Amino acid sequence: METRVAVLAIIVREGTSVRELNELLHRYSGSIIGRMGVPYRQRGVNIISVAIDAPADEISALSGKIGRLPGITAKTVYAPEDAVRGQTDQKEGPS
Repeated sequence: METRVAVLAIIVREGTSVRELNELLHRYSGSIIGRMGVPYRQRGVNIISVAIDAPADEISALSGKIGRLPGITAKTVYAPEDAVRGQTDQKEGPS
């Protein structure tokens, strides 16, 4: 199956949904390339970026699920298809 490379930008405004967020990211861990979290204490938010290589519908589903969590905003940026070389077979997907 053809995959896309994307970055999910996640802003956590409240800590109430952090557990659910981490469970979702764990469920999609087979497609996640890496993640970085930065607490921005001066503004009271946490910023998380997640690099992912997965089918577009899987990326969209994850972003939508994250975006519906209370106190969390998520947006996705896809790499241009012609800018990414080669395809990889995804061995693991969400459970």
